[in-house]
Order: sequence, then structure tokens, then C-alpha cells
Amino acid sequence: MENWTTTPFEPWAGLAGGILIGAAVVLLLLTLGRIAGISGISAGAMTKSGFERHWRLAFLAGIILSAILYIALMGGFAVQTQLGSGWMIIAGLLVGFGTRLGSGCTSGHGVAGIGRLSPRSIVATMIFFGAAVITTNLIRHF
Repeated sequence: MENWTTTPFEPWAGLAGGILIGAAVVLLLLTLGRIAGISGISAGAMTKSGFERHWRLAFLAGIILSAILYIALMGGFAVQTQLGSGWMIIAGLLVGFGTRLGSGCTSGHGVAGIGRLSPRSIVATMIFFGAAVITTNLIRHF
């Protein structure tokens, strides 16, 4: 892990992505009165039925299809990782555990919750990012 690389800084792509995420959050809240938290949407897609399940599956399909569309139009993602698949699977499981423990994820708390000035979401997001800073520093220095 001596050779750390970074993902290229692309401010216009980040701005466009942020605007699209914000628009999706607002649209979901205005149309269905639901919070756009991916962990809650994913869990509900597996446990709910009827319309509740259908809109959740459609939302998740939109996320997957947008990534496929981006790859088709732009030729791929310029993201590099230094860890193998095993570590990525462990990290994904820990994130899933954390979203259940924290009653939401960064999209639900960090985007939708902070946008609504929810104190609980502000605290949760501060904890998410604090843990991310600590974890990154531990991994890079040990």
C-alpha cells in the first residue's frame, strides 16, 4: 500500500452528479413523501409488497441503469483501488451493518436529513465522516 493514487478531480461531473442526486431527493419527497435513503429503500425492496416494493425497485433500477448509461457514454469509471475483492466485500458488509445500526446511510442522513435540518441526521453524518477519517488514516499508516 505504498503507492496511493487518487481519483481525478472532475468538478463539473461532481456538480452535475450533486444536482441530479439533490433533484432525485426532492422529487421523491414531493411525489411520494419518502426519504431517499438507499439502505432503507433497499431493505424495503426486499421486505415490502405492492406499490411500496415497486417504487423502491424502480428507484434502485434507476441507480443501476444510470451507472450503465454512464459507462456506455463515457467509457468507464476512472476509479482505482489498492485493496482486493475480499477487502471490498468485507467493507461492503461493514457498511451494511453500519447503516442498520445508524438507522440510515449517508444518502438518507447526509443528503435528505441534513437538507431537512434534522438534528439526528446532522449528528449521524458527523459520526459517519469522523469514522471515515479515522479509518482512512489507520489504513494508510498501518
